[in-house]
Amino acid sequence: MDLKEYQKLCKETATKPNDKNKEILTWGLGITGEAGDVASCIKKTFIHGNDQREGIRENLGDTLWYAAMICNFFDWDFQKILEENIKKLEKRYPKGFTEKDAQRNRIDWNE
Repeated sequence: MDLKEYQKLCKETATKPNDKNKEILTWGLGITGEAGDVASCIKKTFIHGNDQREGIRENLGDTLWYAAMICNFFDWDFQKILEENIKKLEKRYPKGFTEKDAQRNRIDWNE
């Protein structure tokens, strides 16, 4: 499945709020909650020794579902957003990630 199809399928499985503000709040708060669940499962797995890798996978999928719904809300192409993100990172780290480039970029961001 490609991302365009994924976005469409996400839309088909979503509730249909009749208030645009409520809709974006649902997707925006939903992604935050799911990302928190990913973090919690990672903590439980690696700090508490309680293997939550399946929870990480499930919640990561839910996080991406909300990301797709945010894209749908704004009529954005998920694939294009990911491509733009890679281009930004390639520009920031032309030879791959280095601590030196990361430090330089932090300084540039604060100016």
